[in-house]
Amino acid sequence: MAKKKVSGKNGAVGAGRAGSEESAMRILKSGGNAIDAGVASVLALSVTDRDQFCFGGEVPILIYSSKIDKVLAISGQGTAPQKASLDMFIGMDAIPGSGILPAAIPSVLATCVLALDKFGTMTFSEVADPAIEILAKGEEEWFPRLAKTFDRLIEAEKSQSSKGRSEGLEAVRKYFYEGHIADELVVWNEAEGGLFSKEDMSNYKARIEEPVHGTYRGYDVYKCGFWTQGPALIQALNILEEYNLSSMNHDDPEYIHLAIESLKLAFADRDAYYGDHDFVGILEEVLLSKEYAAKRRTLIDRNKASLKHQPGDPWKNRALGYITQGKDISSLISRDTTTCVVADRLGNMFVATPSGWGSGARPGNTGVVLGTRLQSFNLWEGHPNVIQPKKRPRVTLTPTLVVKDGKPFMGISVAGGDQQDQTALQMLLNVIEFGMRPQDATDATRFGTNHLIGSFQQTPVSPGSLVIEDSAPEETLKVLREKGHNVSLTSVFPSQTVLVVCHPDGSMEAGGDLKKEKRIVAY
Repeated sequence: MAKKKVSGKNGAVGAGRAGSEESAMRILKSGGNAIDAGVASVLALSVTDRDQFCFGGEVPILIYSSKIDKVLAISGQGTAPQKASLDMFIGMDAIPGSGILPAAIPSVLATCVLALDKFGTMTFSEVADPAIEILAKGEEEWFPRLAKTFDRLIEAEKSQSSKGRSEGLEAVRKYFYEGHIADELVVWNEAEGGLFSKEDMSNYKARIEEPVHGTYRGYDVYKCGFWTQGPALIQALNILEEYNLSSMNHDDPEYIHLAIESLKLAFADRDAYYGDHDFVGILEEVLLSKEYAAKRRTLIDRNKASLKHQPGDPWKNRALGYITQGKDISSLISRDTTTCVVADRLGNMFVATPSGWGSGARPGNTGVVLGTRLQSFNLWEGHPNVIQPKKRPRVTLTPTLVVKDGKPFMGISVAGGDQQDQTALQMLLNVIEFGMRPQDATDATRFGTNHLIGSFQQTPVSPGSLVIEDSAPEETLKVLREKGHNVSLTSVFPSQTVLVVCHPDGSMEAGGDLKKEKRIVAY
């Protein structure tokens, strides 16, 4: 039976659970653009997908604005509090993965307000209304408190709205980060044993950044910066570009082998060199260059899986730096992230990866649940991603925006920790190399590796790991094992994705992991 094609010429949305996609579509149909709709969906996701994303978490965003004809990133990641020094965690092997200590400064509200102000057309009140309606259902005991926080933010906006939309949005930001809500959050956080100060809140600003950029067969690929794992996708594409993948298919063991081996090399560089570029020097021009990729490609044996963790040497532009051998571990599944992609008829695109699983204390009077993102820092003195006050952790969160001939072609959002860019790579190649429609791309057999240092509490490398869905052909599995891959089968792959593809005729088509509660709509 043929799958129903989800497409339209006015707008398309891929989001999370029921209500998150309707929130975005409601804004599009009422005259908002993709950025207005994306922000409305993000706010709704903090309620509908509350076990995967919290309002006190984080949301890296990529935006293509048709008005300025450019792709820009909004950092959307909170920083470490001033008290979060390396000394704070002496005696620990890693930063705790739960509780109040790993909470970063909440970035969602500031990021959404900045996106609205610079690229949207609506007020905070207008885009928050769908989330408030979902909160009114009262499914959790803290819903009324978060609804009250939304109401207070809207009142702050209204108090300044006569001065203009931007002034109203700034009033929202200030009330949360510098006003009464900040006071309440800090008092509650301190009472729970957390590290927040009023200065941490008032100093936090979301900001617009230039994204990192790569090319693949005539497509421009944009990712957030080296404070995410996103550039690893560009590194892997650079390595793969010289192989004739279109002569293969998505179940071909040769394709899977090459993709996995390229990802191993890209993620080894991620593990060794990525970190907040405000604090550490990143040799971006080398790491993302075709020349460096060509040198790294020489390490791939087409007949044998690598069992070594092999970062390169970007300082000397060499294929190989130091080598580490990790311990075998079982696959870890991350469930602390959700998804959001919106495209509109004006040519705008909004791609976000909202995250922040509230595994700490229950929220106080504000109803704001905090995430645990500081666990993505390490405690290795001298490493680019070692914890430091005011620094952003190097996160897995990694929206993808692809441009063709100067216009948005595809937006991809993936949940799944270290699997995010691995799944994004497959979505991109399924569409570009194998000619799949978006829904077919998400339904295709999925695979990934844990041959990397885990981003959550730095779990060790699992040498030769290849996790693949059990829908893969037996012959494919046989050949992969013969090549030396440590193959593990799974009935459900530990990533969740949505994507929107923009066609030359002006239509937009969405696909997503429908069996994993992802929702896609278009009109």
